[in-house]
Amino acid sequence: MGAQVPLRHPLRELFGALTEKSFTEHLGWPDAKVTSYVSNLLVDFTRTDQLYKIRNRKDQPVDSVVDLLFESEVMFEAQSLDRERDVHRHIGDFTLFMAGLFPEYLRRLKTAGRIYHKDFLVDYVKTGKRSYGIVAQIGREDAETSLPLFKKLSENFELCVTGLGFVRSDLDRMQNSAYQRTRDLLLN
Repeated sequence: MGAQVPLRHPLRELFGALTEKSFTEHLGWPDAKVTSYVSNLLVDFTRTDQLYKIRNRKDQPVDSVVDLLFESEVMFEAQSLDRERDVHRHIGDFTLFMAGLFPEYLRRLKTAGRIYHKDFLVDYVKTGKRSYGIVAQIGREDAETSLPLFKKLSENFELCVTGLGFVRSDLDRMQNSAYQRTRDLLLN
């Protein structure tokens, strides 16, 4: 695993600004804890080792929500409530990230002519919402996160997906050559 992205890294600042703008201006939801959590999630998931950080007993990355759900259940693979909580948190994070930034991927899962992926029948929004709810119920108060945060993420999952959609739109616009030329003119 690589090193964590530093606090003052431009990528962290970019995602922080875009998330705050999207949630505050577009959604009318200026919750600093939520926007901070979501922007940190974006930064973390720029690294695939974080996107697929949950590993099974064979130390292989788990890359489908179906398998993540299996890993989260104490009766199956999770050896403790901490493991169950950590996997459900990751399920919430993963489904939020994919539904918000890559909705076309989810549409492709559902509209392919044949079942080619384990997640074909998984509703990412319902699953993410449920997983954050489980994290809030299991609980483990720590400095990084708090139980009310996960309750908010669960109750407002669809709103968070929409907010990430606005972030995606801003990122897409920033790649547009007309935007780049205008930005260069204004900043130089």
